[in-house]
Amino acid sequence: MAGELSAELAAKKSKLLDVLRSYGSVAVAYSGGVDSAVVAKAAQVALGTRAVAVTAVSPSLASGELQEAQRVAELIGIRHIVIRTDEFDRDDYRRNAPDRCYYCKTELYSRMERMLPELGVEVIANGANLDDRGDWRPGMIAAGEHRVRSPLIEAGLSKADVRALARHWGLPVWDKPAMPCLASRIAYGLEVTPERVRKVDRAEQVLRQLGFRQLRVRLPQPDVARIEVPLEDLPRLVEPAVRDIVVRELKAIGFKFVTVDLEGFRSGSLNVLVGKIGSIRPGT
Repeated sequence: MAGELSAELAAKKSKLLDVLRSYGSVAVAYSGGVDSAVVAKAAQVALGTRAVAVTAVSPSLASGELQEAQRVAELIGIRHIVIRTDEFDRDDYRRNAPDRCYYCKTELYSRMERMLPELGVEVIANGANLDDRGDWRPGMIAAGEHRVRSPLIEAGLSKADVRALARHWGLPVWDKPAMPCLASRIAYGLEVTPERVRKVDRAEQVLRQLGFRQLRVRLPQPDVARIEVPLEDLPRLVEPAVRDIVVRELKAIGFKFVTVDLEGFRSGSLNVLVGKIGSIRPGT
């Protein structure tokens, strides 16, 4: 383990384990990111063989994410199941309104519910933490409809707490940047298709191979790539040698225009196009 926890975080860790023990058994919706990895680790510690991690695979999963999730699950020692979800078969998902995530999570949680008897568990848990409550998260509506528990919230853990606990437990994803699904890169109202998310995935892989760690390639229009990197990385991105590679490779992927967002990387930046997203509900 990497260092001691503060008394406050040690108390939260103990509460998290108690919360999970109270479930009796649990299936963790596990993406391999830091939040779900901490829930999976805590579930394994608290419940042992009565815990299972479930990873959903679809075209919206970025390259390499499944392999990393498998590697971390093996490190944790939790039973790990991989399932395929079919959110791209849903018209409500593909139309890509601001409630898209609701339909994706509905597909995931419905699949997991049907699997509970064969998995031998009774409760589904996700990786939502306290900081998620103030963001636009239509997937949390789906979680409520399917009685999905959020043990990190129940135990009072913020994102910073989660990262500190992951580091304490020696999880290699403790400082991993957030990696939402590839569909989140596509502007609302622009249809989500397997071809478009593959295009985004290939573009982001180009940038990662050039050494950029935190990034997004947004799709504001069908043939436009809008690159976001942290402000401190902008000078390197526009260096002539790097810029030339990025432009050449992204145009080879199929983008006609390659642009850079001068505001830099921002999670959920496409939400600025939505307006009053807080008034939107699934099905409207």
